[in-house]
Amino acid sequence: MESFSESYKAAGVDITAGYKSVELMKKHVARTNIEGVVSGIGGFGGLFAPDFKGMEEPVLVSGTDGVGTKIKLAFLLDKHNTIGIDAVAMCVNDIICCGAKPLFFLDYIAIGKNIPEKVASIVEGIAEGCVQSGCALIGGETAEHPGLMPEDDYDVAGFSVGIADKPKMIDGSKLKAGDVLLGLRSTGVHSNGFSLVRKIFDINEETINNTYPELDKPLGEVLLTPTKIYVKPILALMDQVEVKAVSHITGGGFYENIPRMLTSGLSAKIIKENIPVLPIFKLMQRVGNISEHDMFNTFNMGVGMVAAVSKEQADKALEVLKANGEDAVVLGEVIEGSEGVVFA
Repeated sequence: MESFSESYKAAGVDITAGYKSVELMKKHVARTNIEGVVSGIGGFGGLFAPDFKGMEEPVLVSGTDGVGTKIKLAFLLDKHNTIGIDAVAMCVNDIICCGAKPLFFLDYIAIGKNIPEKVASIVEGIAEGCVQSGCALIGGETAEHPGLMPEDDYDVAGFSVGIADKPKMIDGSKLKAGDVLLGLRSTGVHSNGFSLVRKIFDINEETINNTYPELDKPLGEVLLTPTKIYVKPILALMDQVEVKAVSHITGGGFYENIPRMLTSGLSAKIIKENIPVLPIFKLMQRVGNISEHDMFNTFNMGVGMVAAVSKEQADKALEVLKANGEDAVVLGEVIEGSEGVVFA
């Protein structure tokens, strides 16, 4: 007998729409298949067989996150196939900070009304994020929430699991004064600080299409630019130089995230003129009359990831990053002290 509930549909949940969503998303999920995937989507659990060969002490590393209120822009622009990249990026960019290679990702989509094509579009972005980070999308959940959230609204979150060899993990223990801090450029605001962003520009159906001399695209398009995924360039860097510490610059900006990569007694001296500040940040500071401190305490300011290497290996590190598509900059250096972050 076909699975269908007239009573459940009358209550606002159409299980047949869920089945159609799964069918539509399968082609996107298939793009993420890598060695180790045991089962396709649709079962009660996502199966993955990790390869531990060549590892002395395998350690599983996990990270979970969502995309925050940036998702409101996807609603306003009716563009849903990139927000999933952000969901993946916020997880895999975190676990790469300790040198873990992402293995797989699972998503959770809560939606007011399940429109299969819309859900498949969201999953398209999630799959793209997985492809960019080299991990598999092995499962997820789409939950229809009638009466709890408006029909057109949804939220996306997820988690990733990666693997690292404990002796090779990045933990900051070898950091010392004089080490060089390299900044990997961001693609924009990424997925942090959007409550402030929306307040600055009074984001609504009209203002989201505003244009500014500083921007090469309408405001909404610039703000919806997906979070950059740094997994592959960081893994390549680890293969060729000793990476001593890594920090993902997310909510809290420079002041909160850079100290997380430092060990006791060490601080970071940042050369302000070396920061590749993007036009969107200058525009936000001007329009919102935001202090420089608050900008650096909220946003990435054009630097999405910071990596620490020895002074002797800094030039080689820049070359490796460039060969892997990253036009990184020398952001500053590690110094003695307990100030956390100081600007020069």
